[in-house]
Amino acid sequence: MKSNFRYSVRVSPQMANRIVDSARSILNKFIPDIYIYTDHMKGVSSGKSPGFGLSLVAETTNGTFLSAELASNPQGQGAAVLPEDLGRNCAKLLLEEIYRGGCVDSTNQSLALLLMTLGQPDVSKVLLGPLSPYTIEFLRHLKSFFQIMFKIETKPCGEELKGGDKVLMTCVGIGFSNLSKTLK
Repeated sequence: MKSNFRYSVRVSPQMANRIVDSARSILNKFIPDIYIYTDHMKGVSSGKSPGFGLSLVAETTNGTFLSAELASNPQGQGAAVLPEDLGRNCAKLLLEEIYRGGCVDSTNQSLALLLMTLGQPDVSKVLLGPLSPYTIEFLRHLKSFFQIMFKIETKPCGEELKGGDKVLMTCVGIGFSNLSKTLK
């Protein structure tokens, strides 16, 4: 596990320790080598809204970073979240991202596809886990804004691919360039 970070703002520092303990209770079953760094802000530098959260990042053996993040609800909005529930839920989200696999986690699938779309007019490919509903809608937007379509190949999990089914996305970029950039 790569560096993980939990934070607490204008609440007891004990809240952050409760988050760490609950996240570790899930993740230590899989790997004992986990580092979770903490940051507690107080006073003027902490802003005006109390809360806490957790950001977990895992690095695969081939150098891919997969992440999951959760934060408490703002005061007066939604149900209150216990630090233990937040820690456990965030750890489960990270494990789900690891199971889904691919080169990009589900939160950033659309960013990778956008960069492929705007890239050089050459073939780009990326291997993703199952497409998130947001990514599916984002593909519709790419088609309507840039008139670009992706070739979508499903790769069933097997010997080579672990976890859930994968999707190989292929497109030819539009060669977008910044017209304001001066050439030297």
